[in-house]
Amino acid sequence: MTTAPTSSLSIPHWRNPIGEWPPNSPDLIPLDYAVWSILEEKACQKPHPNVESLKKALKKAWKEITLDTLVKIVDNFPKRLKACIDAKGGHFE
Repeated sequence: MTTAPTSSLSIPHWRNPIGEWPPNSPDLIPLDYAVWSILEEKACQKPHPNVESLKKALKKAWKEITLDTLVKIVDNFPKRLKACIDAKGGHFE
């Protein structure tokens, strides 16, 4: 079995030159910090008897999210990035 030579060319583009993985924080992912809570609030007001019912409610809730709401979520992103930097990658909120 042959292995690929180790070089900077074999490091995936999403890793930095010293091999560190990029940060991963739900506080920086709009779906996690905003959209899922909106969907949950709208779609889960009552229990669902099956997965199909839940899927239908989530799709309906997604269609009800306004463009204005999505723009506000995206516009808040730079503030969240700064908070993450200020917290040196630690928890913020």
